[in-house]
Amino acid sequence: MHVLFQKHTKAQFLINFILVASSFCGFYVIVSVLILGTSNPKLLVHLQHSSSQDVSKTTGATTNTTLDNIVFGIGASKSSWRKRKEYVKLWWKANNTVKGCVFLDSLPKNNDDPSSLPPLCLSQDTSRFHYTCRDGSQSAIRLARVVVETVALNHTGVKWYVFGDDDTVFLLENLVKTLSKYDHELWYYIGANSEVYEQNRLFGFGMAFGGAGFAISSSLAKVFVKVFDSCMERYPHLYGSDGRVHSCLAELGVGLTHEPGFHQVDLTGNTFGLLAAHPVTPLVSLHHFDYTDPIFPKMTRIQALQHLFKAVNVDSQRILQQTICYNKKFSWTVLVSWGYAVQIFTNHMLLPEAVKVQETFKHWKDGNMLAKTYMFNTKPFDFNPCERPTIFYLDSVSSDENGTITSSYKRFLGDCRKERGSLNKLEVIKVVSNKLDLNIKQMQAPRRQCCDILPSSPGYKLDIAVRECKDDELIYMH
Repeated sequence: MHVLFQKHTKAQFLINFILVASSFCGFYVIVSVLILGTSNPKLLVHLQHSSSQDVSKTTGATTNTTLDNIVFGIGASKSSWRKRKEYVKLWWKANNTVKGCVFLDSLPKNNDDPSSLPPLCLSQDTSRFHYTCRDGSQSAIRLARVVVETVALNHTGVKWYVFGDDDTVFLLENLVKTLSKYDHELWYYIGANSEVYEQNRLFGFGMAFGGAGFAISSSLAKVFVKVFDSCMERYPHLYGSDGRVHSCLAELGVGLTHEPGFHQVDLTGNTFGLLAAHPVTPLVSLHHFDYTDPIFPKMTRIQALQHLFKAVNVDSQRILQQTICYNKKFSWTVLVSWGYAVQIFTNHMLLPEAVKVQETFKHWKDGNMLAKTYMFNTKPFDFNPCERPTIFYLDSVSSDENGTITSSYKRFLGDCRKERGSLNKLEVIKVVSNKLDLNIKQMQAPRRQCCDILPSSPGYKLDIAVRECKDDELIYMH
């Protein structure tokens, strides 16, 4: 050590010490250089070079995000848009309160009502880019560049860019609330994986699946669009657009921030089990409706989603949030998935078992066991309706002048009608609650709410109240 430091005069050492003190982020790196006794001034200058994401300038608290701060880029094609625009109508607000565009390979001759749908944009030519994936489509290149072309719209006041497919349904209030947890001045790439293990293994556990939708902070997007085209040249072999975005973000050193409210829905058939056991976080998006059954019985897909949005429009943050009640008298376990369904199991289930996802759906693709393995704990859904829970689906929802919200659920007539005592008489369940308005701390540290089965209801009706749990309250059979 003494020999190495002999190469530095006292003046040189003092100068280097000042450099260290003035660049805290690089302190340990520069000290290590001093110890090694480097005489290369270019190396010191290089090590002091600050990143384009200067931590000293971006460590502030999260800023207030509104819908006006978000711009959407929706990937579509002329052929798919004819049908799937009905999904977008569900969540796109009228009177231009939402910013963004739907990007198509060619524009239709007849434009839709601009008050109910986003404007349509013609994608730029991408024929110069190579695509070598046998199982995919060249359109993945065009859809990947939706990110670049959305930023190029040059909207003002943008904090977040959000991307999805034309069959992605967003819940705007919940999206805004979720993004408000994060500082847009930092580099964020926010989204979720697939529900299927094999899909994640093939395409990447660190990738936000595009159908679920994903968000990129404006500070990251400004840098990303500068390098994206050159980066794409290295990934002609990838299948989809989301894989290209993920790979180029990885080259910038940015990883995925997982938000479980985004849903890819790589499933087929009846998604009841997935929806009824939603995570304790606001629902942000749903996808793949063309491959799944209507989420309410005896309705079309669009009718079922419109029905769900009746509850979304009353209490968006509470939609699908699950609470569990126990009725000791009848040994019932009651699962309330607010705004969607109430289930009654005629046996006592401990809470960790009650919240497992019922496997009502089918796997996305045939294949090995990994194709049938999910990213959450499941439990079987019996083929015999008399061995299943009794399900009550949302019928109506309303709010009074005091802010009390009442949602009503009616028994699904396809259920088993064998003798189940008092459960056979039950036709209607009413759930009362207050509007859920989570603050940032509650979003960052979510907690399941509690519910009580209220007394003095007639035999055909059950009344339930949903509320915040007390500090030391446990959810179990009392």
